[in-house]
Amino acid sequence: MTSPTCIALPKIRFERGFLAGRAQLVRDVVIPFQWEALNDRVPGAERSGTVNNFQIAAGEKEGKFHGYWFQDSDLAKWIEAASFGLATHPDAALDAELDGIIATIGKAQQPDGYLDTYIQLKEPHMKWANLFEYHELYIAGHFIEAGVAHFEATGKRTLLAIVCKLADMIERTFGLGAEQIPGYCGHEEVELALVKLARATGEKRYAQLAAYFINQRGVAPLYYEAELKRLKFEKLPVYFHADGWDYLQGSRPVRDLVDPVGHSVRMMYLATAMADLALALPDESLRKSCETLWDNLTRYHLYITGGIGSEWMGEKFAERYDLPNDRAYAESCAGIGLVFWARRMLDLSLRGAYADVMERALYNNVLAGMALDGKTFFYVNPLEMRPAEAKRRYDQHYIKTQRVPWFGCACCPPNIARTLTSLGYHTHSVLPDGLAVHLYADCRLEATMGGKKTNFALHTDYPWDGAVKLEVSPAQPVTFTLRLRLPGWCTAPTAKLNGTAVDFAAKVCDGYLYLAREWRAGDVVTLDFPMTIQRIRAHPAVHHDAGCVALQRGPMVFCVEQADNGAQLGQLRLPKNAPLTARFEAGFLGGALVIEGPGQRVQAPSDELYSTTEPTVTPATIKAVPYCLWNNRGEGEMRVWIRES
Repeated sequence: MTSPTCIALPKIRFERGFLAGRAQLVRDVVIPFQWEALNDRVPGAERSGTVNNFQIAAGEKEGKFHGYWFQDSDLAKWIEAASFGLATHPDAALDAELDGIIATIGKAQQPDGYLDTYIQLKEPHMKWANLFEYHELYIAGHFIEAGVAHFEATGKRTLLAIVCKLADMIERTFGLGAEQIPGYCGHEEVELALVKLARATGEKRYAQLAAYFINQRGVAPLYYEAELKRLKFEKLPVYFHADGWDYLQGSRPVRDLVDPVGHSVRMMYLATAMADLALALPDESLRKSCETLWDNLTRYHLYITGGIGSEWMGEKFAERYDLPNDRAYAESCAGIGLVFWARRMLDLSLRGAYADVMERALYNNVLAGMALDGKTFFYVNPLEMRPAEAKRRYDQHYIKTQRVPWFGCACCPPNIARTLTSLGYHTHSVLPDGLAVHLYADCRLEATMGGKKTNFALHTDYPWDGAVKLEVSPAQPVTFTLRLRLPGWCTAPTAKLNGTAVDFAAKVCDGYLYLAREWRAGDVVTLDFPMTIQRIRAHPAVHHDAGCVALQRGPMVFCVEQADNGAQLGQLRLPKNAPLTARFEAGFLGGALVIEGPGQRVQAPSDELYSTTEPTVTPATIKAVPYCLWNNRGEGEMRVWIRES
């Protein structure tokens, strides 16, 4: 499981509603589609080569390795997503497909446990020799996660045995012993995976191995410096740019990090592992470091959509407040990493602020990465799009003006799939004395409260409507505490218990409503989170957003698109006193809420590039749609931040 407080996936069912629809899309469409992509059977998509590489390494066919040195991880993430799908919705055909590819992986694994088709097929002399650049431990981490997910979903130990053999090999290879390598991976991932493996197997040594990787990282003398000399590199790769070893969080011990630095996905996986170990060991110094990093990330480096990592060169964090919109990187994988980290932080301290960010990233940045048909994807998630410029400018060459079926570097699509098939890990926590609800989605779940089986049914049309009804049905009367998140965006939440209003005065702590009592079958809690249209303004230091507002309703951030508002969206103005209305359109973008209101369009007084003449202003109707649904009607301009007049 993601954390020890997670509900086992078979115990929670999402059967209707917004998130349930996305999860079903992944099961029914995305997982089969991505399997075809991994097998190079999607016409018009970039070649993956991933399954083919394993078949070659297994001796099942002849050929040459295709792709990047991290290509194997795409398959691992797909296996994890498919396993999560099996956990909630058994599928004999998918189960058999997994058995087949796992058998191939087993044959590809070397006798000592090593597994990396790039090294095995292309550069066998480089085994563990280029840790800062190659992704051997990163790939191992993703396969370990897949092995744990497959075991927990099916009870089969086939893949679990493979990854335990791999982890044992890593344990023998890395450490401070005389015959060991005192290194660590350039792309963090194995650390959080080893904590999962320790939890699944009961082998604490795997968590200790994760702690070694965390504690050794950035310790002087730097392992990477010695490796660089041994490889005879004259300088670091160009994507390190001005960061040096900070690019991979390796210039100093992790407890000395204050701001998130370097490659954003690596930073998130590192922070997730730090939070895991802070809880598992426990380690108070790691907890404090996580809190410092979290506070500075959310204060200085977070897009309103929950995206992170604003610099394209190296896919990394930039300076504080440097959050450009049309050049935003905001990689889908980074947003997913933020969701993972936020969920772990909730285990360290039940603070609504962590769940607020988890919700913001999930509903906006992560969901924007996948089209409504489940067959095309974004890797990069800008907050402003002008297609002609994006296609022409080199500093936007990485931005796709429309989602595509697959990528040569396809880390994001299967990452989105595994996130949406494991929603139950993120929505709730089972605590020693009760249940915490972090994200509101229509679902049914079963958990043990005070030693007694207890069923919960949560009914809601969230995120379109803030009304929530929670039915509690214990097998017998039982005392426990129900903790219900009060979303940070809501200014006037209310609650009732069996029809009686709840006084929040003594029952709210750090953004959660605490209801401690003896619960009986038939008890009902109703919550109301009024969803008003909010105009959000950025800190003045974010100069990219000066004079602009973003529209938000509930957890959803909205944007304007060319399809509704015409071209040249930068010419739109939203008057400060303009009344805005929200309405739900059942047949629009799969059923979505839109925001409309009177605006203005600024037009040039002449063809002159510069003029002393005031521009003309004409009335215009502004229509905004949820950011996560943009670009589902063809190529066109898009803008989150609207100029205010």
